[in-house]
Amino acid sequence: MINMEIKDIFEMVFNIAYMVFLWGLVYKMFNSLDSKNIRFTKTVAWTFALLAIGDTGHVGFRVIAYLKGGIAANALFVGMGKFATSVTLTIFYCFFIIVWKLRFDKKFNNFTYLLFGCALIRLIILALPGNQWGSMSAPFDWAIYRNIPFWILGLGADYLILSSALKAKDKTFKWIGIMILISFGFYTPVVLFAHKTPIIGALMIPKTVAYLAAAFIAYYGVFKRENLKTTNREISC
Repeated sequence: MINMEIKDIFEMVFNIAYMVFLWGLVYKMFNSLDSKNIRFTKTVAWTFALLAIGDTGHVGFRVIAYLKGGIAANALFVGMGKFATSVTLTIFYCFFIIVWKLRFDKKFNNFTYLLFGCALIRLIILALPGNQWGSMSAPFDWAIYRNIPFWILGLGADYLILSSALKAKDKTFKWIGIMILISFGFYTPVVLFAHKTPIIGALMIPKTVAYLAAAFIAYYGVFKRENLKTTNREISC
């Protein structure tokens, strides 16, 4: 390891532990699919698999960058990881909407189509060169452009989950929704202020923990055998 500070070593250890635990939960999900409810459980598993794939690109590439001389020396490599997780998180929330539909026996409506539209707009924005993914000081205005549809998509999907879970008294998805809301609470200040006050970037750690907590809750509430239900509308405790 080359000239790494304690904070860099801490981030590396945290990132590796996060990836191990998240992939472990995803592995357990795919090995605990309910044959009587296969479509729902498989969709939940793939939802968190997308989270794991994207974050492996993000935090995994950062770990490699540290080992190859540091973040600044591998800006393009790190930027490609950011791009990967931006794409997969967008698709993650689209899958989240499908999970809501299956869990609570809902139908897509104008609001859900609006959210899918935001996902498409975000994917288009992510592909534009103005993002400068390979730059250590990417333009702040482009961070806002690409996050406006993301905020609408993510918070909109979370609203669907939370509101339906509260009405149905579904403890599992109530807490998943709360964790997603917490993740946005930590993520938003990073987008808005970290370019001026870099220490705010540390909020990405609790944001990441909130996602891991959501995966943990999903596994124990949906995939543990004693909690599996026979229909999408039955409630896990």
